[in-house]
Amino acid sequence: MPRVAVLNVVGLVPALLGPHTPRLAALAKAGHVASIDPALPAVTCTAQSDYLTGKRPSAHGIVANGWYDRALSEVQFWKQSNHLVGAPKIWDDLRALVPGFTCAKMFWWYNMYSTADFSVTPRPMYPADGRKFFDVYSWPYELRPAMKAELGDFPFAAFWGPAAGIQSPQGAPDAASRWIAASARWVEEKHRPTLNLVYLPHLDYNLQRLGPRHPAVAEDLRRIDAIVGGLLDFFASRDVDVLLLSEYGITPVDAPIHINREFRRKGWITVREELGLEVLDTGNSRAFAVADHQAAHIQINDRSIASEVRDCVENLPGVASVHGAEGKRALGLDHVRAGDLVAFSRENAWFTYYYWLDDAKAPDFARCVDIHRKPGYDPVELFLDPAIPAVKLKILGKLLRKKLGFRMLMDVIPLDANLVKGSHGCRPASDADWPMIVSRHPLPGARIGSTDVYSVIRRAVLG
Repeated sequence: MPRVAVLNVVGLVPALLGPHTPRLAALAKAGHVASIDPALPAVTCTAQSDYLTGKRPSAHGIVANGWYDRALSEVQFWKQSNHLVGAPKIWDDLRALVPGFTCAKMFWWYNMYSTADFSVTPRPMYPADGRKFFDVYSWPYELRPAMKAELGDFPFAAFWGPAAGIQSPQGAPDAASRWIAASARWVEEKHRPTLNLVYLPHLDYNLQRLGPRHPAVAEDLRRIDAIVGGLLDFFASRDVDVLLLSEYGITPVDAPIHINREFRRKGWITVREELGLEVLDTGNSRAFAVADHQAAHIQINDRSIASEVRDCVENLPGVASVHGAEGKRALGLDHVRAGDLVAFSRENAWFTYYYWLDDAKAPDFARCVDIHRKPGYDPVELFLDPAIPAVKLKILGKLLRKKLGFRMLMDVIPLDANLVKGSHGCRPASDADWPMIVSRHPLPGARIGSTDVYSVIRRAVLG
């Protein structure tokens, strides 16, 4: 029975293959390569859900990395329950067809409470006293202590935040991807899954922080090439077929779109003051946007301004398209979680979540790495605030306070969206900037849709 490992090299596109990626380039040359017409929006949760269900968000419901829950009147980002994905998953399909089939999900998203046999995913622990301990969640539970006993603690700070993708006291630039690669080898050695889904995020960080054309990205390419090369050798030695793919391509950006600030100026945004700072009050706002990279889901609570809101968004510099009910149907985004309008930016632009007009009024979490509290995605979390003198010494002082049992706020993230030099989410004009898939078996064509990845994985397992 064929066994397959799917290596998800985040951010990899044909334009990045070359002298800095000898193993990846050789794999592509020896195998079959196709560009993937990207999921829309071209973001992690939507792309992975397209790949693993063969459906669009209209069926599986993952319209972005986060969305507005109308019943709760809250924006929910980076939730982890697999029950949120409303379409059947590929491992359930294959389990019904292949005797003894098992699946491992190593850091792919929506990894909690799925029917996959083995799961490992980032999951901090939050004691009642306000502390946060970085850790992972696993299923079965015994995977976590056994894996950590051999691999050590997961380098969470290198997975996201200002320490991701750079050399820091928290680890090497590629520490997170190396740990995940080691966990994929561990689960193969211990459990021999039929399908091993492996998430390798290393390229994601500096492609956003520096932009894909920055010369320093060459080192990131060499690092991910070495990680993938090691996995290729390992899986070949165990007679495991490898599919390599990516979720999206990252394009250079120089134009942040402060869509909620424009809505604020129009009088559509409502904020409430908490301890002297401003918090977005979504349930009482006439209209607001849930920003996610180069996509924005726009909620209109006051239908009397619907046409005015659309005109406003369509005329914002950097906006490429705005879709209402008909457009959402055409894109496969007609789901209750989608905004009343869905906007996409141009390739060189992206949407911020910022809604305050005075940085002194920004909520405390705005200056922290806080992916769940922010009502939108914030790539500025990849930076340390250059305006803070001796910022690394300040961090050490805060960590010391934490170790001594004192409360502290790690407020070292800047509020300057112009720092971000790469983004994704729209459909790039050139397929050289599209995600890609590489297989040693023939593919359906030189260009496939995001939902076609499901069939490619399925055929690889079924042989």
